[in-house]
Amino acid sequence: MAPNQNLAATVYGPNDLRLEERPIPEPAFNEVVVEVDSCGICGTDIHFLKDGGFGAQRLIKPIVLGHESAGVVRKVGSSVTHLKVGDRVAIEPAAGCRTCDLCKVGKYNICLDGKHCTTQKHDGNCSNYYAQYADCCFKLPDHVSMEEGALLEPLAVAVYAGRRAQISLGNKVVIFGAGPIGLVCLIAAKAMGATRTVILDLEHAKHRLDVAKKLGVTDVIAIRKEDTEDQLVQKIHDILGGPADRVLECTGSQPGMRISIRATRNAGRICLVGLGNKDVQLPMVDAISREIEITTAMRYNHDYPAALEIVASGYVNVKPLVSHHFDLKDVHEAFRVASQGEGIKIMIHLVPRDTNNPIKFTN
Repeated sequence: MAPNQNLAATVYGPNDLRLEERPIPEPAFNEVVVEVDSCGICGTDIHFLKDGGFGAQRLIKPIVLGHESAGVVRKVGSSVTHLKVGDRVAIEPAAGCRTCDLCKVGKYNICLDGKHCTTQKHDGNCSNYYAQYADCCFKLPDHVSMEEGALLEPLAVAVYAGRRAQISLGNKVVIFGAGPIGLVCLIAAKAMGATRTVILDLEHAKHRLDVAKKLGVTDVIAIRKEDTEDQLVQKIHDILGGPADRVLECTGSQPGMRISIRATRNAGRICLVGLGNKDVQLPMVDAISREIEITTAMRYNHDYPAALEIVASGYVNVKPLVSHHFDLKDVHEAFRVASQGEGIKIMIHLVPRDTNNPIKFTN
């Protein structure tokens, strides 16, 4: 039975997270109201909670966290025809305004007036109910679990990054960072045809590098404090049998970006995915003289359909990414674990896992 209240994980300020009741939304003509079942915790959620935001996105009012969600449609707007009450859906949490120049050329992911959650102007969906545009809700096949539906959000980020990097059959790919985004980038890169892959992270992140091994990475590099750029570049070349064709930099760190350039072949391509250091110093003469293309990726751009297809078809397995499960009542502990980096993907269940609600997987 659907709950008659709408509890939401709301951040008021640094380290001030409250589980508070919000009104149950009503759908606009082109929206559906989803009873959220599962919601993953993202690094941006942690930044809002620990630091009051990230980059230009600062906490200016209390906001609901969460944007990696899936649930069940409970109400349908008057103009919605492709979804009905009871449908299980994954929620794409980014939508453009649909009228600006960026939206008209297909770049709704960076629309300045879009509905992107969680941002300083828009609530997230770690709540019992959430209203979203119906065309941003993707129906899940019966065999796809709610957790897999929630994981489509980070997977869509990886699909978009892989497309921006132009990863193709036979590419040698380097990934910096074995966090959730780095790991889904590994999954996406392999699905796109990468044949040799290496992923790097700090040596204390051994548990994440171990997950990368389970996901089929060619090899991992545990970065030590004493490792130099030259040494890390050589290790990458040794694993790949030469320089990388493509690099996905998921840490946002200056060392990651510098080594990305130095480890990439002439005319190679690097996609910067991670949000980290605000200002960096890079070996740009090296990049320019060797015509290394550097691009960026923000959110995704109609990549949910591809992400859903590769999961639903069984072509990729995202289940190993979920390391911890928490019910909504334990949201504070869930964010503590996520903030401490104790696992990989922390999943919050707004519908308790011990009920007979739509299928969930267990670890």
